[in-house]
Amino acid sequence: MDFSEHTEVQRFIDEVSERHGLDRAEVAELLGQAKHRQEIIDAITRPAEGLPWYRYRPIFLTDERIRLGVAYWKEHQDILERVSAEYGVAPEILVAIVGVETYYGRYRGRHRVIDALATLAFDYPPRGSFFRRELEHFLLLTREEGIDPLVLSGSYAGAMGVPQFISSSYRAYAVDGSNNGRRDLFSDPADILASVANYFRRHGWRDGDPVVATAQVSGNAWRELLVNDLRPRHSVAELRQAGIQFNATLADDRRARLLELETEDGAEHWVTLQNFYVITRYNHSPLYAMAVHQLSEAIREQREAEQ
Repeated sequence: MDFSEHTEVQRFIDEVSERHGLDRAEVAELLGQAKHRQEIIDAITRPAEGLPWYRYRPIFLTDERIRLGVAYWKEHQDILERVSAEYGVAPEILVAIVGVETYYGRYRGRHRVIDALATLAFDYPPRGSFFRRELEHFLLLTREEGIDPLVLSGSYAGAMGVPQFISSSYRAYAVDGSNNGRRDLFSDPADILASVANYFRRHGWRDGDPVVATAQVSGNAWRELLVNDLRPRHSVAELRQAGIQFNATLADDRRARLLELETEDGAEHWVTLQNFYVITRYNHSPLYAMAVHQLSEAIREQREAEQ
């Protein structure tokens, strides 16, 4: 499929070129080289986050991923200590993010970003408007950072680099952690880790606060507190009044949320807090956030055991 003949693409080229002072012919030539990829449509319609927890968890909580996380921490210890102190985000969380996202940089995605974004922007109506915005950000990002837009590869959703930032996040949250005048999320560990930490801080991470607490439920009132909204909107007092008990000392007015996860033996329950919500800003899935949290804990515990 030739995107340059797509009516909606022509309108996009006109609007973006005028809005940002881009050369229309250059934008048209670039999008003319984008390719429709059916495998991208297929992938976005069956994400791993659609799995039950007991099948999702083993993807990320493996002995090898924990071991490699400890090795990554050791390799970049100086950077992690500096970044953690500057941004107030624990090193194990930063390590776990890149561990979940790209296996510590080993698997960064096999799709050309321009193909992924064009395919989803113009041939995937359920989220077309979102991906048209991301494609616009991508054009601006590659111009700002001096990157060839035709050579970048990433995920099926157009996420890039070791931390898998989408284009709008790259522009908004990436930082120059190595102070060399560039924001390189592909090969500069200082930029990569500082950018993840900046993302977390900007989304409200609370240094030293817990992420979750295990919970037990009794009665039936707690069922009314199971909502799809990931934000912690209920108070701890409300949770207790609904028959929810948890293994942490939390103030009555702290905001929290009840989470139910599917195991092979039934449901397990958690109370999630502000820092859990922040992890879901990276990927809007409670399964993802729990995997990051549990991987971070496992990496930290393994590192401490080896010291």
